[in-house]
Amino acid sequence: MIRTIHPIAGVIGFLTILTFWTSTLYSEIFASHATVASVKTMIVYGLFLLVPAMVIVGATGMSMGSRRKDASALAKKKRMPIIAANGLLILVPAALYLKAKAGAGAFDTSFYLVQVIELVAGATNLTLMGMSIRDGRAMTARRRSQSQK
Repeated sequence: MIRTIHPIAGVIGFLTILTFWTSTLYSEIFASHATVASVKTMIVYGLFLLVPAMVIVGATGMSMGSRRKDASALAKKKRMPIIAANGLLILVPAALYLKAKAGAGAFDTSFYLVQVIELVAGATNLTLMGMSIRDGRAMTARRRSQSQK
């Protein structure tokens, strides 16, 4: 069951962050301040999907990989604390701050500074999560090929 839940939670987390990131970028470039405020509100609501998905992927990953010593597993183990810290210390607070600022119509220097930080942190997490998804798929392919021998 864990081998099914883990990749599903990982893809949900990745796609949720990708949706947040692209919606933010699109609304900032092409839409009104009202749309940006709506996007920021929806991102905060989306945290109720993202945070549990990331907790599940982290917990199931640690459970499955606790005894593994291969390079792919070790790389995934090194990435996960960075992804989690980036999310908890930068992305979640930034989402809450930006929602509050946008809701108040305060599109000032601090709003845009935090917005840039959020976009960079989001791109970093997308990159790290993409690498972990790639490594997980490779690990699964190796396991399948070994079981077919």
